[in-house]
Parts: sequence; C-alpha cells; structure tokens
Amino acid sequence: MKFTDLGIIEPILKALQDEGYTHPTPIQEKSIPILLERKDLLGCAQTGTGKTAAFTIPILQHLYNSKNDYVGKRKVRSLIVTPTRELAIQISENITAYGKYTGIKNVVIYGGVKQAAQTNALRSGTDILVATPGRLLDLISQGYITLKDVKYFVLDEADQMLDMGFVHDIKKIISKLPVKRQSLFFSATMPNAIIDLSGKILGNPQKVTIKPKQATAEKVEQAIYFVSKPNKPKLLIHIIENNPNSSVLVFSRTKHGADKIVRVLGKSHIKAAAIHGNKSQGARQRALGNFKKGELNILVATDIAARGIDIDELSLVINFDLPNIPETYVHRIGRTGRAKASGIALSFCNAEEKAYLKDIQKLISQEIPVISEHPFIDDGIEDAPIPKGPSKNQKKKIQRRSENKPKEGEETNKKKRWRPYSKKRR
Repeated sequence: MKFTDLGIIEPILKALQDEGYTHPTPIQEKSIPILLERKDLLGCAQTGTGKTAAFTIPILQHLYNSKNDYVGKRKVRSLIVTPTRELAIQISENITAYGKYTGIKNVVIYGGVKQAAQTNALRSGTDILVATPGRLLDLISQGYITLKDVKYFVLDEADQMLDMGFVHDIKKIISKLPVKRQSLFFSATMPNAIIDLSGKILGNPQKVTIKPKQATAEKVEQAIYFVSKPNKPKLLIHIIENNPNSSVLVFSRTKHGADKIVRVLGKSHIKAAAIHGNKSQGARQRALGNFKKGELNILVATDIAARGIDIDELSLVINFDLPNIPETYVHRIGRTGRAKASGIALSFCNAEEKAYLKDIQKLISQEIPVISEHPFIDDGIEDAPIPKGPSKNQKKKIQRRSENKPKEGEETNKKKRWRPYSKKRR
C-alpha cells in the first residue's frame, strides 16, 4: 500500500513526497483511515514506528478541509500534549514539514525557557498547539490560551506521561476541553493504568495495536556486559574507541551521572555533551542539534530524552545504567533501529542491577546475549544472586512519589511559602 491509497489530499501527499515517504508504516496504514473518519483512536505501537505521522496527517487534512469555515484570528483547533520538550519540538517540526503546502500553522510551547517568545506566537494565532503539560496549564491560567475551540485532541506517549508524574495535569487539561471532540490516545506500552486513563479520555474508540508481543525493535541487536560499577567508565571508553566515527547515545539514570560521564570522557579526549532537565533549553537544543548534524558523536542523556530523540542512522545506544523500569529499556533502545534501519544496543550491568535485568528480559520475553570477552569482565556478577526487589507496598509508595515529584523538563512557577521564624516551646 502507498500513501496515495489512503485518501490523503494532494497538498499533504506532495509534502510527504518531499520527505521521501511513499509507503506508510503499519501504524500509519491502520490509523489514518480511522482518523480520517473522525473516530476516536487508542493506538499502541513501539517507538520508531511512525506514530507522529499517523496522527498529524489526518489532523492536517481535517483542518485544511475546514479552513474556510473560520474567519479572523486563528484559534487552537487541535491540541497535542506530549511529555518532554524534545518530543514537543520534534512533533512541531514534523507538522511543519507535512503541512507546508496547506497553510496550517502550528505553535509549540514547553517549560524551561522564558515564555515571551511563546506568548508572542500565540497572540498571532495558531491552528495546532503542541505542548508539554506544565507550560500549557501555566499559560492557560495566565489567559494566553483557551481550549474551547479544540476539535482534535492527541495525548502522545501516554505511558511516559504517567511515569513522569503528569497524571494530575492531564486530568486538569481534559476537564478544560470541549466534550464534543475527536480524541487520539497513543502509547508505546499499554499497562492497566494506561487503559484506565484512556477510558476517561476516549468515547468508543477504535483500537490499533501493532505487534503487541514484539517488545523491542526487530532490527536492534542487543547485548549485555557484566561489569563492576568502578569499571563502567573504562568499558565505555573502550567501546567508543573501538567504534570511531559512530554516533553513540549513552543513557544515564541520573542528571549528575550524565554530567560525570561527560567529564570522564573529556579526560580521555573524547568530546561529548549531556542533555537533561537541569540543562537550559538552549544548551539542550545545541547539543541535540550538533548530534543530529554529526558535529558531535557522543550524546549522554537521562530518560527525559528516551522518546524525544529522532535521529536517522543512530548506530549505537549504550545503557550505562540499566533502568529500574523495564519499559524504559524498550524506549531507550528504540532510539536506534528506527523504521527500516538497524542498530545496536549495549547495556552495562553490575551486581546491584541484576534484578533490573531480570525484569527487562521478562518484559521482552527473551534473554539478552552476554558478551563474555572484554577487558573489564566481572565473572562474579553473572553468578551472583539476584537482589530482592521492592515489595508491593514499596512499589505503591514509589509510584505515589513519582506522581507528586517535580517533572523533569518542566518549568515550575511555584514559590516556597514564607514562614516566620518561631522558637520551639520549651
């Protein structure tokens, strides 16, 4: 099947042709006809399968076909909510590319930067608004945005929304939307919490699931290294030096850890940059831009970037720290092996991370091959007992804390309450 067989209008087909798109991916082939019929949709597909085009193309077509119905200043008729700044910017860039012959305008807003440029863009009017939850609610409260004219609503990467603690913000946003609308709900995984949330957003949706049993990208070659924590930096340097000129995305569990990895690589004369929530948006965009252009070969990121980086021909993903949430592993390695490309995902595992490895292998229903020949092998780790994980009650406490913690990548305007000093009574 080709895009020309899906009932897409000529201005969008021309833009897709400019991008080199001829054949839709499975999620696009199944979703686009449903969405062109204005039905609600619950979509589940792994990262790198083309979900963004699956929902933006029908929205652009609807807005283009009805543009003569609206006169005067453009109003927000479509809202796309996504968890991270990088992903919001990426979606906006895709909308601009697919809609360049339609005259449809989009604006992207996100936290971590001053709002002046974003509010100026909003004053000029927009048809499509792409937003992260915190900045969206902030500008709504200031009166810069109204959602009363929204006809098409998209919640993208819903499972990561929950992981990052955005569930309460999402409920607030939904309460401000018109009841009569087309709603699209996309997620890379579909745990029970996501199904429950989708039931509160969607009416009687059509469901599209692409290869639910295939948890990881088919063309991603995976491997695990058992290595002690002190030797992880040495192993990383060893791999990078043996893969010269390769584009390498390194994942760290923490912001501090990402910065430390960059410093360690710098001491070995390996140029790298880090992106995480404590970096300014300008610094993050420069690092990501240089990485995409090939001017920087090594990028170190926290999980904020796991679904916000779309880079052609990314050859190698390295999990310096194994994630403690198994689904995160899928999202991380999904940065390589995108579309028809192939890729390699390598993971470092110390004794404390064996429980994480067990959970990951259970999720993806396969054993990750072990590389037993490398200079920093720690044979004792493979034979070591798996550490006991948290109990059910502890997991619930962790989930509650994650829902209430500050969201990485979002700017907050909340100020600490001032309390007068008072002496304790004796």
